[in-house]
Amino acid sequence: MNGFLTENFLLSNDAARRFYHQFAASQPILDYHCHLSPRDIAEDRRFANLFEIWLEGDHYKWRAMRANGVAEKYITGDATPYEKFLAWARTVPYTLRNPLYHWTHLELQRYFGITELLDEKSAPSIWERANAALADKLTTHAILQKFRVEVVCTTDDPTDDLRHHQTIAKSNLPTRVFPAFRPDKALSIGDAEFVPWIEQLSRVANVDIRNLETFLQALHARHDYFHSLGCRLSDHGLEHCYATPCSERAAAAIFSKAREDQSITADEHTQFASFMMLFFGRLDAEKGWTKQLHLGAQRNVNTPARRKLGADAGFDAIGDFPQGAHLSAYLDLLSQENALPQMILYNVNPADTFQFATLIGCFQDGERPGKIQYGSAWWFLDQKQGITAQIEALSNTGLLSRFIGMVTDSRSFMSYPRHEYFRRILCDLIAQDVMRGELPDDDALLGRLIRDICYGNARQYLQLPTGRLHESR
Repeated sequence: MNGFLTENFLLSNDAARRFYHQFAASQPILDYHCHLSPRDIAEDRRFANLFEIWLEGDHYKWRAMRANGVAEKYITGDATPYEKFLAWARTVPYTLRNPLYHWTHLELQRYFGITELLDEKSAPSIWERANAALADKLTTHAILQKFRVEVVCTTDDPTDDLRHHQTIAKSNLPTRVFPAFRPDKALSIGDAEFVPWIEQLSRVANVDIRNLETFLQALHARHDYFHSLGCRLSDHGLEHCYATPCSERAAAAIFSKAREDQSITADEHTQFASFMMLFFGRLDAEKGWTKQLHLGAQRNVNTPARRKLGADAGFDAIGDFPQGAHLSAYLDLLSQENALPQMILYNVNPADTFQFATLIGCFQDGERPGKIQYGSAWWFLDQKQGITAQIEALSNTGLLSRFIGMVTDSRSFMSYPRHEYFRRILCDLIAQDVMRGELPDDDALLGRLIRDICYGNARQYLQLPTGRLHESR
């Protein structure tokens, strides 16, 4: 019987252990999609306690606590940090077979050297030891260096001034930190937040936004500014892609209605969003950026919870939206214009796994290896079964050898062991093939495959600036 979370965790045979320890474990981390706070990095934040770094914004843990009957006071409410930590500690024994059980103890080991199981009894000691380590040395900069994080790409609205990125660029932090352009609010026409957002965009872009033409000018200016600070990726979080034909004249009329606070129909929203998605695709292609599409999440489904706690509080689910027709039409429209940028497609509904894996093969251009990527297992799928399913689908329908690997997609600086988690699963899958005689037992061949997926492919694919942000302007 194997022990829990030993050095050979998730590695079921000798080949898996050899592959992981020789080829995967030492690879740097290139975290090209996350939701870390640029301000926390710029200020080299020192966390006051384990709650701040571990529970403050982690909706994965919040969902588990609610399912365990924990009152909201001890999750997002006014309880003390220690009371909230104790509520989590009491919940952990009930997370058996949920990936949170693995992640929790992997994080305690990797950050603090704590090997005890977390529960109500061990919680006081673990709280004290972790807090001592945080006070001693585990600032944000120290964490990034500890886990050999070479690059971080944050997620930023076009209206963000990016001052924290400029501060980071002038620091001595070895990790390079770049913004990523997330213009989802530009598609939110008809929502209450749309007009105030336009006004904010107008200020930061220094463009008087009067109509669609000046709206596009302002977005283009922000796209240029992000590029000057090292941004080479954009991102959209959508229920499904938009590809309904919409002329510039029609889009201009819809924009004018919204600007005048007139109601926008669902059809008009779809038309305008489709127009904007093509606009953003062209911008990305012009600059050689990589576009990310995160598709399929059903967000904020609990109305009372949304009103009380706001968005991104753990009340999201896997959606059942039709994906293939919309997404293929969008890719095809850009392809017809010769304006299809590099793209990473992420799905959250496992029913779409093989659909996404096969669709990427329809739009490879034969010039850039893996131009269209099937992205790593995302959100509810970033666990052992979901990671395995993504790798299997890509292996069976495309080229796993060109895959650009894992991201944290996290708001927490405690999430870097997720790269280790992915790498162990990958190495075990490859080793199982070897043991069955389905792959050659060739360390040179398979070692290259593993190193490339863990790091090398992403480094080559993303074409990020090699110098500091202020040097690449």
